[in-house]
Amino acid sequence: MSRKIDIVCVSGTREKLQMAAMFASVAAATGDTVTVFFSMNALKHFVKGSTAEAPSEGEFGALMAQQGVPPFKQLFKQAAELGDAKLLPCSMAMDLLKITQDELDPEFGPPTGLTRFLNEAEGGQLLTF
Repeated sequence: MSRKIDIVCVSGTREKLQMAAMFASVAAATGDTVTVFFSMNALKHFVKGSTAEAPSEGEFGALMAQQGVPPFKQLFKQAAELGDAKLLPCSMAMDLLKITQDELDPEFGPPTGLTRFLNEAEGGQLLTF
């Protein structure tokens, strides 16, 4: 039985982005319907050519980097390509950051408002990072 999982990413920290990416990639790979909504501090990490490192909250974030854990951007990309997860940028965050859709990683879908995301998330499991 396929589940509907909706993930909200607002934090720009390595640990939270990593956990959200792991949820998205595993759920998508197992056939669940996955939508990830990126806003606030999370969105800036998905601008093409961005080399900004996500800061670690604590020791675990640094440990993941040292041990070669697949980075969150790679996991989100796999979720979109292999599992058909939808990655949606927040239209308000894009406006505030002055980012266009063409500037985002190619896996991203159209800019989406919070109202639309919440309407489409109805009936699903909602996770926030």
